[in-house]
Amino acid sequence: MAVAEDTDVVETPKKSKMPMILGLVLALAGGGGGFFAMYSGMIGGSGETAESEHAAEDMPGELPDVGFVELPQLIVPIGGAAEPKLLRFRAHLEVPSTFKEEVESINPRIVDVLNSYLRAVNIQDVSGRDSLPKLRAQMLRRVQIVTGKGRVRDLLIMELVVN
Repeated sequence: MAVAEDTDVVETPKKSKMPMILGLVLALAGGGGGFFAMYSGMIGGSGETAESEHAAEDMPGELPDVGFVELPQLIVPIGGAAEPKLLRFRAHLEVPSTFKEEVESINPRIVDVLNSYLRAVNIQDVSGRDSLPKLRAQMLRRVQIVTGKGRVRDLLIMELVVN
């Protein structure tokens, strides 16, 4: 016994996705424009609050209670015997003013740790675009270990020259 197959397949016409995409784009643009208008004070307020907030941001605040400890200039050889070069380094340490004298008293230990680190640096370590932030972070971490927790906030590089 044979079963007859119904070969008539009804195809539905494909619907375009263009109206949905256009609606999404318009909704995003409208939302962004509404946010900007509210944030800038163009609608929903007189705009004076936005201007007064920006004026308050421009006013100088109190300076933090910090001191600076100047480190002596370091000149260390870097590179191999085939291409000897000298690295000249000078920096200041940013410290809370209450710890300034303590940090100055252990200055020889700080210079020693920085000297040891800089002697291990390769020429490639100081020649790249992003070399300065990496060197600074490495040196700051070593100084913070030597000085103790909370005594040194930052290492400010004044000079870093390879001759």
